[in-house]
Amino acid sequence: MEGEVSKKKGAGTIHRYKPTQISPSDDPTPEYINLVSMIFSMCGLLLKIKWCAWASVFGSLVGFANSRVTEDGKQIMSSFMLSVSSVVMTYLTNPAPMNPPW
Repeated sequence: MEGEVSKKKGAGTIHRYKPTQISPSDDPTPEYINLVSMIFSMCGLLLKIKWCAWASVFGSLVGFANSRVTEDGKQIMSSFMLSVSSVVMTYLTNPAPMNPPW
């Protein structure tokens, strides 16, 4: 009886787990960071929110640090220049120090 149960369960058809290899080029994190950085810089430019402008500078620097060699340099530079311009424009309109958001 026990021999019949092991045959039914397929004891000889055990497959080992083989993890798939993810290449570093498939990681979309730098693109997401650049997108969030551009959103923050537009909020800083249009709404004059200083912490958004500084968050966009931080995000663009992180996106630049995590970018790949094959990625287009024009997009990275435009993201960085947009974030710097948002900081400059927010401080040109109101040169007072930034108030904490909390």
